[in-house]
Amino acid sequence: MALKRTTRTDAAFSMSSMTDIVFLLLLFFLVTSTLINPNALKLLLPKSTGQVNAKPMVSVSLVPREGTDSYVYCINGDEENMINYDELAPALQELIGSEEDPTFSIYTDEKTPVGEVVAVMNVGKKLDYKVILATRPE
Repeated sequence: MALKRTTRTDAAFSMSSMTDIVFLLLLFFLVTSTLINPNALKLLLPKSTGQVNAKPMVSVSLVPREGTDSYVYCINGDEENMINYDELAPALQELIGSEEDPTFSIYTDEKTPVGEVVAVMNVGKKLDYKVILATRPE
């Protein structure tokens, strides 16, 4: 008794659905990666071995003005509302308010003159705030 199959299986594989899935995944990862941290300033922080565990309430970034030797200040990564030095103290007081342990951190490039960093530290000292200089681990 010889039994024969009436249907044959096709060994071919269609890659079109696989390429669609890979393309959609690529688009998904591209879109989500741009949403991760859009307001990050590109600063090359100085290196340090000592790290502080204190959690700052506000961050102040020193950003050089293009074409000049002066700096503007970016609070909490908000590049849209950069302020001048004379507006820094009122802005910090408004954001920190009457917190129990007021702390803010300074983010600056390692090539920023020390005088600019010390000026921001003096603002914190006048307001009785703790100041943390942000560094990257060595």
